[in-house]
Amino acid sequence: MPEKSQLIHPVIMCGGSGTRLWPASRDSMPKQFIELLEGESTFQATARRVSDATTFARPTVVTAADSRFIVAEQLLEAGVQADIVLEPMRRDSAAAVAVAACHAAQRDPEAVVLIMAADHVISDPETFVDACREASGTAHLGLVMTLGVRPTQPATAYGYIATGTPVEGTNAFQVASFVEKPDAATAQRYIDEGFLWNSGYFLFRADVMITELEAHAPAILAAARAAVERATIDLDFVRLHEEEFSRAPKTSIDYALMEKTTRAGVLPVSFSWSDIGTWDALWDASPRDGDGNAVRGNVEVVATRNSLVHSEGLLTAVVGIDDVVVVSTPDAVLVTSRERSGQVKDLVASLKAKHHREADEHLRMYRPWGWYQRIDIGQRFQVKRIMVKPGGRLSLQKHYHRAEHWVVVRGTAEVTVDDRVVLVHENEAVYLPIGCIHRLTNPGRIPLELIEVQVGSYTGEDDIIRVEDVYGR
Repeated sequence: MPEKSQLIHPVIMCGGSGTRLWPASRDSMPKQFIELLEGESTFQATARRVSDATTFARPTVVTAADSRFIVAEQLLEAGVQADIVLEPMRRDSAAAVAVAACHAAQRDPEAVVLIMAADHVISDPETFVDACREASGTAHLGLVMTLGVRPTQPATAYGYIATGTPVEGTNAFQVASFVEKPDAATAQRYIDEGFLWNSGYFLFRADVMITELEAHAPAILAAARAAVERATIDLDFVRLHEEEFSRAPKTSIDYALMEKTTRAGVLPVSFSWSDIGTWDALWDASPRDGDGNAVRGNVEVVATRNSLVHSEGLLTAVVGIDDVVVVSTPDAVLVTSRERSGQVKDLVASLKAKHHREADEHLRMYRPWGWYQRIDIGQRFQVKRIMVKPGGRLSLQKHYHRAEHWVVVRGTAEVTVDDRVVLVHENEAVYLPIGCIHRLTNPGRIPLELIEVQVGSYTGEDDIIRVEDVYGR
């Protein structure tokens, strides 16, 4: 029999793309991994929030396969060890919750699982942990618990929960109903009637969730169970079986289960909470100056109030406008009113439809060995800046359509070119002709930086033929 435990098993859902926070957040580096507030990413803050071994078991992170190395590196930086489960494709939250329940049940069918989003901001983590402990006790009774945040304003960006009958011997309630995001007048009425914000945090016994999914969403459970049973180990990651997981209908846990089950419970809580779903929400969660401005980066403002101005390098100056969002990155600038910042998602959809690469990709693209950043691109050439971490190693590869020139500007590179290996030091260069098999390694203790000049008929990333790769790509 699996060893039983009273510890809470936290599961961090890490699969969203955060398009409402474009251009800082994109598919190549979603909002949960970027430092929107000072000090760390929201994913790292979430992981540290459940790192107390006296309350929480080893966390599990459910994420997209493309994000696996970002997750691993950020966990290492945060000093948190976790299981990392890889989704082959996005299937929304219901499939991810089903996977979490099946994964936990392998160790202890009665384990209490805590479902958390990776992009929430909580300013009082101790109160959050206390709430989890309290809700865990009610979950042990067989309820699927959620944390209902007491509203501080008539927000239209959140769903709401109506409380029902009190749960005897606890501070929790049965859920009377879940309601969708309201308009402003309806939100005010909900607050007057004592409704709670739906935070999206769930606590449940693994066996209870499996039973409820069997009753209300059997196709999702069957796909998740088979994907977990046929999962494989890849380096330090658990890869769900792609074909089995693909059979899961794409829907949220709210639609699939929470609005149908009779076991839904809610614990009212009062900690400060935000899902940072829009630039307006980030403004609300950020420190502000005497004029109500939240500024970050290389920014100057004059005669401007209640605005968010965010710069990732460029001097960004705003004069004489109020209640706006201005975000500048190396390759895109966004200007919107705070009130309509939620429509950025529609803008990104339009950019994708028009095949703008800026919709999905940052100039700086992260890889398990480091990163590269495009400096310039033109007909038959591209220039990149490349950083390789100490010990990092690119794949052994070749190109059919381009030659490459590498100039080392910091550190020492170990370069494989066909059957020879050479060391290239700072201010030295190496030439890689079209079709040669080559590899770049950083054998040193400091980051390796170099400038790469590509010349040829095609310089796209898909002109990479990998012969060998230590990262299993």
